[in-house]
Amino acid sequence: MNKRTTIKDIAAQAGVSTGTVDRVIHDRGRVSVEVKEKVLQVMQDLNFEPNLIASTLAFNRILTMGVLMPALHSDPYWDQPLLGMRRAQRAVKHYGVVLGEQMFDLFNPQDFQNKALELIAQKPDALVFPPIFLKESLLILDHCAEAQIPTILINTDVEHPQVMSYIGQDSYQSGVLAGKLLQFAMDGPGAILLLNLDKETANAKHLMDKERGLRHYFSQNKLINFPIHRQDVEEFDAPEFLKAQLYNLFQQYKNIKAVFVSNSRAYKLVEALEGHPFDQLRILGFDLIPNNLKFLQMGKVDFLINQNANYQGYSAIKNLTDYFIFKKQLPRVQHLPLDIVVAENAAYYTKRELGN
Repeated sequence: MNKRTTIKDIAAQAGVSTGTVDRVIHDRGRVSVEVKEKVLQVMQDLNFEPNLIASTLAFNRILTMGVLMPALHSDPYWDQPLLGMRRAQRAVKHYGVVLGEQMFDLFNPQDFQNKALELIAQKPDALVFPPIFLKESLLILDHCAEAQIPTILINTDVEHPQVMSYIGQDSYQSGVLAGKLLQFAMDGPGAILLLNLDKETANAKHLMDKERGLRHYFSQNKLINFPIHRQDVEEFDAPEFLKAQLYNLFQQYKNIKAVFVSNSRAYKLVEALEGHPFDQLRILGFDLIPNNLKFLQMGKVDFLINQNANYQGYSAIKNLTDYFIFKKQLPRVQHLPLDIVVAENAAYYTKRELGN
């Protein structure tokens, strides 16, 4: 039991007797639905944590939230939402919430699909995952529909009737915002390199949405002197190969003044261009991972758009708890803010991320 919060505290805030609170915790006696929900909400607000066995008895079950995520440390970005989910689970464990985690190879769509099917076969109460590969994600959602498993998506939204809620950024609008920032940062007209450092870019909906948003900004504003050249580089973990690709592009398009890195790997661009004059090249990327922040502070990256990855994971588990325990209906789309991070405000966002 939480040493700082007592049943008496909960009763006082909820405006009920201590006996009523005890009946709610142990699920005995007659308590109206309205009173029970009010008491449960106060318990959550006060971080009241009865022991796990008692709380499981109170709700008469264990709630297993299936979590399908890339293997830890396969990419620093993907560690963040998983850590957020684990933090949320600790906050709601007194409701009998546990995580059923399944990890997949970040660069293997077949493994992504196989691990999802293994998880679905375990019949979790709900499933949370990022639909990294569009084609395989639609198949996974079909299986969830057959098994009647509610689903929350993070990072990327996909249209499918089985998606109960999406939590994350509007990828299209993040592309629009990136275009606006780069135009303001560039010293007059020039070309923009759209750099996808990822595998199977064409099967990654969030990357395609960002590109559409970027192109829309310049076409909508009739900025014809800002051509966009797209380059997909799947061998981004091979520094010499990436460096050669980039130098060829700069030779081919001599008027490139800005680079839009469509995911969290802006630091790989900076590392590959070591020795290249950065004072004229504007770089925008995503996410507050250590290497990106380092180059932001050094002035080699101009902007980072924070996708609030930790909070995406945290919100997914908290939302599912609200859905199952408090019977709250979730909004179909929960867009998070488009945080513009520069060297001058990076410390604030870093502190906030650690505090989430």
